[in-house]
Amino acid sequence: MAEILRVEHVSKIYGGEENQVRALDDVSFSVEQGEFLAIIGPSGSGKSTLLHILGGVDRPSSGKVYMNGCDVYTQDDTQLAIFRRRQVGLIYQFYNLIPVLDVVENMVLPVRLDKRRVNKRRLSELKEVLGLNGREHHLPSQLSGGQQQRVSIGRALMNSPAIVLADEPTGNLDSKNSHEIMELLKMSNRKFNQTLIMITHDENIALQADRILAIEDGRVIRDEVIG
Repeated sequence: MAEILRVEHVSKIYGGEENQVRALDDVSFSVEQGEFLAIIGPSGSGKSTLLHILGGVDRPSSGKVYMNGCDVYTQDDTQLAIFRRRQVGLIYQFYNLIPVLDVVENMVLPVRLDKRRVNKRRLSELKEVLGLNGREHHLPSQLSGGQQQRVSIGRALMNSPAIVLADEPTGNLDSKNSHEIMELLKMSNRKFNQTLIMITHDENIALQADRILAIEDGRVIRDEVIG
């Protein structure tokens, strides 16, 4: 399979010389198209910092990130914003929906921000897959937590991104909704050959991935293929 993402010797340092914090320390790995990678590790290990660097949100202090062969951080801030909208789908634990926008408006927001035409067929397919038909005009406040997370998944997938980055996407949900959200993410991984990188504290969720990357103190301590 083709490589979609490559991380080379990435480090991230916060603070000045007196009180430096090394959030990431010489991290290197690659991900193939369509792979489901789980990233695990204790709180403060650097998982979220790594996810933000993969998503073009936070520049590394040193090292390189390549997406589809493109050196992500040679781009200026405007190009990076376009990269995030078109190449990356971000799913967070706390949904981050716009409260005054309804389900469909939240889902198509990345396309609208990109001043592109909404792919009605993809929108219809995602609504069907995510079980959101009949709720198109509901506001986030009218939805359950599980439904809000479905909308945020739809928003992440709407632009057919190269890669989906999920930061504890089931962390705010009960076990039934967690199971349903995981099934949806795995289905999009298989059906759309969608590359999925997920941070999780849940070992049972991590074991559903193709591969587990374990991080501790900003370093990769284990890179293990499952199955």
